[in-house]
Amino acid sequence: MDRQIRRLGLALTVLFLLLIAQLSYVQVFAADRIASDPANAARELIAEYSVDRGPILAADGKTELALSRKSPGELVYLRRYPHGALYSGVTGFYSLVYGRSGLEQAMNEYLSGDAPELTTQTLSDLVLGRPKKGGAVVTTIVPSLQQAAARALGGQPGAVVALNPQTGDVLALYANPSYDPNPLSSQDPRLIRKTWAQLSADPSNPLVNRGVAELFPPGSTFKLVTAAAALQAGQTLATHYSTPHSLDLPLTSQTIENFGGETCPGGSTTDLLTAFTYSCNVIFGEVGLKLGAQRLADQAHAFGFCATDPPKQTTCEQPTVPVVPFAPGAFFASGRFPQASYFNQRDPEVAISAIGQDNDLANPMQMALVGATIANGGLEMTPRLVTQVRDASGRVVKQFPPIPYGRPISAGTAGELTHMMVAVVDHGTGTYARIPGITVAGKTGTAQHGTGAAPHAWFVSFAPAGNPQIVVAVVVLDGGSLGSEATGGHVAAPIAKQVIETYLGANG
Repeated sequence: MDRQIRRLGLALTVLFLLLIAQLSYVQVFAADRIASDPANAARELIAEYSVDRGPILAADGKTELALSRKSPGELVYLRRYPHGALYSGVTGFYSLVYGRSGLEQAMNEYLSGDAPELTTQTLSDLVLGRPKKGGAVVTTIVPSLQQAAARALGGQPGAVVALNPQTGDVLALYANPSYDPNPLSSQDPRLIRKTWAQLSADPSNPLVNRGVAELFPPGSTFKLVTAAAALQAGQTLATHYSTPHSLDLPLTSQTIENFGGETCPGGSTTDLLTAFTYSCNVIFGEVGLKLGAQRLADQAHAFGFCATDPPKQTTCEQPTVPVVPFAPGAFFASGRFPQASYFNQRDPEVAISAIGQDNDLANPMQMALVGATIANGGLEMTPRLVTQVRDASGRVVKQFPPIPYGRPISAGTAGELTHMMVAVVDHGTGTYARIPGITVAGKTGTAQHGTGAAPHAWFVSFAPAGNPQIVVAVVVLDGGSLGSEATGGHVAAPIAKQVIETYLGANG
């Protein structure tokens, strides 16, 4: 009897070892071959599209930016985007040919129901024989503000970013050109490939969100960074500079002139406040030279511009501002500013960089973060695009709280910069952003970017200046509707004004 039991035990042990060996072979040694088998790929695709993928919602928790609907055929669910191109820069697309982008990719674990926080719901669906359901992702986007940004930008190429300075919430993120993600997310491979080919061949790159993913010279909006460095170094609004017609740059025959060749107001000398109000390049070039490369670079990097050497390389040599809940670089391409070692201490490029040209690169998100830091008393918040995830029953299973990024400037410096920005809108270069009954703070920028090309028009602003609730950064590329005659004050400031009016009208 004992011998039979031993034989049975031995047989079971051998069978168990064979089972382990087979599982190891299937899961380890043959995994790649099995996964690449076309039949299995088809089955995986059918399984993926059998999931009732969770919706992407606006900040109100109701407006659907992306959702799944039942579809005839083997692929049970179809991904749809009710508002077409309006939110594509936020949602991205969900394509059976080209994969995922935007929030569809970044939040895929939650939308597909695979996140650990959704395990209970997934098990319940399995036991009860229901289709697997993904979680609902609630964003920070305010529909009325997104619509206002699109309306104000119109057909002009560029982008608008609006933030809540206290939380970092991305209230609006819109760029032109955009694209309709519905054809890419259809279940017709021929339509998908045709659409992709058209979008990829478009020289305006509609698949790339200009608000967060492309970089441009920031022009005079970078004077926010230069002024911050000057104030942090002990200068004041009353610090005076001489006002020559042009600034002779050291070690070269080059000069810096003010926009239109004008002379800074104030006589033979002008204080820092006046120079900022009227965006005097001559004085801010001199400010940059007196500060030196190290202080200027340190200030830019503190705001989240990444350190590069050489200056225009795409990889950053320090951590940059991420976007909650994403890892650095997953959503937002931070601005670029060279390491101090790139400059000679009296190199003319220091002066040129101080006025937002040459080595400086940014996008509306980066410049909105600079404005938001000033509006928030010197504390920079990490931009947040998602606040929470809910399961199918509406229960919150994951939250993404506001996260401070750092303190690039003191509260005192933030207050002085606010005063300077208010002067810009009240009687300086940004008067087209004035709103009756509301004190608006702002900074214009007109950025040159190539011989014969119309300038990019910029505006960075927040309001109300005494109790900031919204920050808006705008870039209009190649002069927009005004072409070579464009300035930030004439083209970009009115766009920011419309967005601010919409938000404060709805929330004031």
